[in-house]
Amino acid sequence: MLFRPYKPIYIGKRKLPFTPGLIPSNQERLAQKVSDTIMGSLLTPGELQKLAQRLLAIERIESAISWLIKLALDQLKSDREQKTAKILGNILRDLFSQSLPRLLKVLARKDDFLEAQLNQIFDQILLNFKLKDAQGKKFADWLLGAVIPPDTLRRAIVDFLSDRNIQIIDEGFREKTSGTYWVVANLFGLRNSLIRLRSFCIDEPEITNARLQELTYSLQIRDRIKNWLTNLSLQNLPVSTVRQLRKTVREAVRNYIKEEGGDVITRLGESVEWENLASLILKRLQSSPTINDSLEVVSQELALVLDRYLERDLEKLVAQAIPILSIDQVIIDRVNATSPEELENAVQGIVKNELQAIVNLGGILGFIVGLLQVVILFFN
Repeated sequence: MLFRPYKPIYIGKRKLPFTPGLIPSNQERLAQKVSDTIMGSLLTPGELQKLAQRLLAIERIESAISWLIKLALDQLKSDREQKTAKILGNILRDLFSQSLPRLLKVLARKDDFLEAQLNQIFDQILLNFKLKDAQGKKFADWLLGAVIPPDTLRRAIVDFLSDRNIQIIDEGFREKTSGTYWVVANLFGLRNSLIRLRSFCIDEPEITNARLQELTYSLQIRDRIKNWLTNLSLQNLPVSTVRQLRKTVREAVRNYIKEEGGDVITRLGESVEWENLASLILKRLQSSPTINDSLEVVSQELALVLDRYLERDLEKLVAQAIPILSIDQVIIDRVNATSPEELENAVQGIVKNELQAIVNLGGILGFIVGLLQVVILFFN
């Protein structure tokens, strides 16, 4: 009568009492009672928190994170459509074309922007920078061959020896000389000599260039420039001059970044093939031994961070998860979805001996009571 019959039995339109059995007829109420009992006594928030703590032990978290990272790397290797490369390329394009220029404009407004970095570069690189002999020689050759070759020097001489400059030089030489030079300056002067030199430079350019080249060689101009360049160092300047130069360099770089830095980075971002670059980065990451060696370290660090977070907020998370999971409703639905036959089999499987003992005890008690009634009736 606890379980059977499974369905109600009707005689005409009237249902026979005690059909179905006690448990099938009250299955919905039983499901609610089971849910209330489990959620009220067994799966309380405190017990769920303890279960979550055992489940989210730091070793399990570390293993899960390591598994997820390895799974992500394997997914990258099997990505034939290069979806990851496209996503990473779009991220890099946005970073260099939009985000980074805006960030530079904001940071460049600060007075101490790049101050320590530029000072360090100036002190460790520019201040100690000094050309070697080979570098000084090549730089001197470049100056004499490309910047001021003989023809350029000849043209400069012609431009310099204008009529006005010749007159100024001649008058100054006459006024400021004395002794023998005064006699030469006033008797012969420099005007005619300078005019003839200018005319010679104009009329005979090839000869003038050859003479200037010979003069450069004979005066050892190349060696002088080389020695001057190799001896050039900011450390030879006064301390106040070096400080002012460092400040000027710092302000010049900051002003350039403030005014032109964003546009330069934007143009640079537009000229780069970001998808190809992202593909190269991903291929390098996939085959990098450093990545494989650091997976364990990364997993440990992330596990520690997550463990500290869970230790602080696990109670709140469990309290928020219980309504979302709806464990009580799941229990009710599962009990209601169980057929009476399955429910009987489940209960019989758990307490089969106990129920049989109750049945046997009931038979024995009924037999004894019947015997007592027979005896009483016999004597009456």
